Amino acid sequence: MKPTRWKCVCAYDGTHFAGWQSQARGLAIQDVIEARLQAVLKQPVRISGSGRTDAGVHAQGQVFHFDAIWPHGEQKLLIALRTGLPAGIQIKSAKPTRPDFHARFQATGKRYAYHIHLGDADPFTRPYCWMIFRELDIAAMRAAAGHLLGKHDFRAFTALNGPEREDTVRTLRKLDVSKRGRRVRIICEGDGFLYKMVRSLAGVLVSVGEGKLAADDVARILQSRRRTATVQTAPAQGLFLMKVFYGDA
Repeated sequence: MKPTRWKCVCAYDGTHFAGWQSQARGLAIQDVIEARLQAVLKQPVRISGSGRTDAGVHAQGQVFHFDAIWPHGEQKLLIALRTGLPAGIQIKSAKPTRPDFHARFQATGKRYAYHIHLGDADPFTRPYCWMIFRELDIAAMRAAAGHLLGKHDFRAFTALNGPEREDTVRTLRKLDVSKRGRRVRIICEGDGFLYKMVRSLAGVLVSVGEGKLAADDVARILQSRRRTATVQTAPAQGLFLMKVFYGDA
């Protein structure tokens, strides 16, 4: 019997994990899922994710794939994978897919949400937001976001170190700022994101909301292609990977 390629969607609370990617030191989400797969399939299995999330970052729609022989159907596989996982990780779906499907290389885009709470959040909200103890100018943040939409070189909004090791041009399809009560949400959607790019975008929009930067300053930072201390990186706990697109953006 030939192995089947399985496409899975998972959600996780990243608070107590060292990020998605397997690490020699520190507990990564990939390591936990692979250990569960090995227990179910009785052999080592390597999974490939749509991309990395940093320590403390959460996900509602991370995608990964793996190859395995499993003759018992997708529902039984889903139940088997869910059993024994820590409460902070959930396998939302597990379905057979094309043999050539690749969770990372065939992704056409991603959607992230960044959550901000104005003032002191309750204990159930604190682990999943950035608390800001002042009012934010939402209109100014929206104006600044407009400068960032479209296809640009986002080198100034990545934490890449040293010589550029990858193309830093990305297309930002959506950058929406909304406010409901004390909660502010930034939705960021694009064809791909650089290392800590979403958290950097959130950080610079907050600086605009606080009056530390003007909307036109953001345009100049973008055009400079230089990362400086002007761009703050928002805390990890407010960031959620919401969805990975595969031709369905």
